[in-house]
Amino acid sequence: MSRLFRDVDGGRLFPHGSVVCIGAFDGLHAGHRALVRHAVARAQAAGLPAVALTFEPLPREFFARDNPPPRLTLARTKVEGLHGLGVESVGLLRFNAALSAMSAEDFVSTLLVGRLGAREVWIGPDFRFGHRRGGDLALLQRLGAGLGFSAAAIEPVHLHDERVSSTRIRDALRRGDFNAAERLLGRPYAIDGRVVRGKQLGRTLGFPTANLRFPKTPALSGIYATWVHGVGDRPWPSVSSFGTRPTVDGVEPLLEAHLFDFDGDLYGRHIEVEFVAKLRDELKFPDLSSLTEQMQRDAETARNMLIPEQEPAHPCADFPNKAAYR
Repeated sequence: MSRLFRDVDGGRLFPHGSVVCIGAFDGLHAGHRALVRHAVARAQAAGLPAVALTFEPLPREFFARDNPPPRLTLARTKVEGLHGLGVESVGLLRFNAALSAMSAEDFVSTLLVGRLGAREVWIGPDFRFGHRRGGDLALLQRLGAGLGFSAAAIEPVHLHDERVSSTRIRDALRRGDFNAAERLLGRPYAIDGRVVRGKQLGRTLGFPTANLRFPKTPALSGIYATWVHGVGDRPWPSVSSFGTRPTVDGVEPLLEAHLFDFDGDLYGRHIEVEFVAKLRDELKFPDLSSLTEQMQRDAETARNMLIPEQEPAHPCADFPNKAAYR
């Protein structure tokens, strides 16, 4: 049974112990998946539940609230992805003032030992935790020797002699290099969520859109050729805008996908938007007429890119259990 918990304090969740992996897991890239899969394999071999610990907001977001770093994956998608990789329980810990002030030693004794009954703890290379990042692998190993658990870090995952990292993926997305992002992620970059109602301006302009909110700082912005998954039996060709919509004085990031030749109601539907190519940056137009003309050009360009013979890979091949969490 899949489980999600949010708090550091509380009663023992796993009376017989667990195998724990810890990380930010933003994007669940190839390096993250190597760590999670290793922990899951160790848990299965020991007959124990696999637990993934992560944070919401991410620590870097908490400490840079005025200028948060770009986010690859929203919390819900990350939790679904971790479950899909075989993790039985996910600790989506509330990263707040109390947790940021907790010493590494207390994190170990209160959470890893007291709440999770950790038998093994696995981390990525250079992972740090606790107040002022005071905890590392050496501390975990020293404390574990006295508290009854082992700790180790997996080797870094490299691609073309460079280490796979969320930073490299963010940089690839910023450049519009989706091939590089796909190699680092191990799957095409996509954003998923439930379709929400917008101001319906696109429908007024002849371009009805399926809108997904992204209440974090996105890693990319602009106009894109995209595939939409979750509408029919096959991915649906589309053109998408992702940004704050400066022409209409928007503020919060919104992903708007216009599905070509689609006639149907998508409100409330869970969809995924897979990014194929960047067409241009987001611009502020002098009037809606100019915006509409550019939208028509963007749609034509995207149509020409997304030819029927092109077979996109499903962006969530590693998330087979996603439907169970919708």
